[in-house]
Amino acid sequence: MTNQPIRAVLWDFGGVILSSPFEAFNRYEADRGLPVDIIRTVNSKNPHDNAWALLERNDITPVEFDALFATESEALGHRIPGADVLSLLSGDVRPAMVHALDAVKEAGFLMACLTNNVVTTAPDPTPRQAEVAAIMQKFHHVVESSKVGCRKPEPRFYEIACELLNVQPTECVFLDDLGINLKPAAAMGMRTIKVGDPAIALNELSALIGLQF
Repeated sequence: MTNQPIRAVLWDFGGVILSSPFEAFNRYEADRGLPVDIIRTVNSKNPHDNAWALLERNDITPVEFDALFATESEALGHRIPGADVLSLLSGDVRPAMVHALDAVKEAGFLMACLTNNVVTTAPDPTPRQAEVAAIMQKFHHVVESSKVGCRKPEPRFYEIACELLNVQPTECVFLDDLGINLKPAAAMGMRTIKVGDPAIALNELSALIGLQF
């Protein structure tokens, strides 16, 4: 573990600033009598080149994703339209996390959002999209998989964030709700926090950067 002072805090969005979409996935599965975590299971097969990965890198359109995800899920015994999955991605804003963003920025730390996302084509922003956009304005930089052509957990994604902030990985702490996304960050020298319970995660961040939330 490096003793280098932390200069930057990197944040995942869905599952950290927003509640996890996995909760919505499980409700969808329960409502339709599907196996628990079947959606996550589909996403874990061939994780770097499956429908989900291709969409997050903007290599396919949402329409193509709809069909390809249905094919991939059907191969596991349960056909699920990709459009249904996309409709489940909007989590709830976690006010404590948004407050933490403000406190971290006010204390002088650099901040970036590292998000695997998909291109949206709505002509006019919905109130929900406007709320998310306002939160995004709090970061110094936002690294979006759909724009940079790579995604977590590809190491290049983290390198881009460090280059934009002009910091070394050893000067960063990264919060994400998925261990698979934290492993490459830790391998690069970042300190990492796995976000489950937001209160616990913020206590861990407090211990690392010396702020009380």
